[in-house]
Amino acid sequence: MAEESHRSSAAEIPVTSNGDLDQNPETVFQRNSYPSGPGDLQLAESCVPSSNFASTTEGIIESGPYKGSASLPTSPVAPVAPSSAVASRLARSSSDSQADKGAQPKSGAVVLSDDLKNPAMEKLDLVRKWSINTYKCTRQILSEKLGRGSRTVDLELEAQIDVLRDNKRKYQNVIKLAQTLASQLSQIMQTQRQLGDAFADLSLKSPELHEEFGYNAETQKLLSKNGDTLLGAINFFISSVTTLVEKTIEDTMINIKQYEIARVEYDAYRTDLEELNLGPRDATTMPKIEQSQQQFQIHREKYERMRNDVSVKLKFLEENKVKVLHNQLILFHNAIAAYYAGNQQQLEQTLKQFHIKLKMPGGDSPSWLEEH
Repeated sequence: MAEESHRSSAAEIPVTSNGDLDQNPETVFQRNSYPSGPGDLQLAESCVPSSNFASTTEGIIESGPYKGSASLPTSPVAPVAPSSAVASRLARSSSDSQADKGAQPKSGAVVLSDDLKNPAMEKLDLVRKWSINTYKCTRQILSEKLGRGSRTVDLELEAQIDVLRDNKRKYQNVIKLAQTLASQLSQIMQTQRQLGDAFADLSLKSPELHEEFGYNAETQKLLSKNGDTLLGAINFFISSVTTLVEKTIEDTMINIKQYEIARVEYDAYRTDLEELNLGPRDATTMPKIEQSQQQFQIHREKYERMRNDVSVKLKFLEENKVKVLHNQLILFHNAIAAYYAGNQQQLEQTLKQFHIKLKMPGGDSPSWLEEH
């Protein structure tokens, strides 16, 4: 009983397996919580239970009442109290870690603004879209030529386009023939001038045939002069029709080419959408079908817009063509008729009617469309 009372009043000091004082903060706190007065602490003679210091278990030192001096015993290891500097440093480290956690951005998808986009990536995306569009259009054209693909046809518009192309070829042929006529007429006039000069020279050197050579010289000179007037009217006709064909009609032909490209793109995406609709509908194909539907709608609107533009262009072209050719054909007819009838006054009146001014040889006369 006396031994148990000694053990209950004794302090238990844990040590490690190597015999050192355990520096665990909890143990230190327990040691510091004991009475610090010399009369309050009663230590018995130390006795260490038999234990192997090399073992992994911890030993317990049992102490009885202290019978020595009233001062505290000298410990081989001084008790470690929490330092205020260490505590403040730990508190500061904890607050910094919490601040870092609060400042850390939330996880999720990173969205780049338009300013951070790479121009090279934009160009690469444009090249990718162009390649896909070119592939689809090329496949559509080959399918149409091989007779395995279908194409959208506007019968009324296609008929007007065919007529315009045929008329353009015919107008170009008329221009070519008129240029040949003008060239031949120019050679004839040159020959007539030379012949008139020869007759005039013989009229001076042959007194007995002076009047006869003189009449022929005047006739050839008059024909040459009227030929210049006729040549001016023909050149004006050529210039006006050339402007109609090479500028006005060609501008409409450019719109027709753009319309045909839009038609091929529309048929290409239409065929692509039809093929996707014939396939299975699952989570993999549905996004492709929706994207194809969007592209199909975009090219359908473009095709309809270009078709309307071409229809309006053809309408205005027809009105302008009739007006221009009406005046030019009247000019050509009146000039040719007056020339071969020998009616010089009528020929000159025709030029005045159409505001044609004769220029020196080699000068280009302005077209009627440029003047008006």
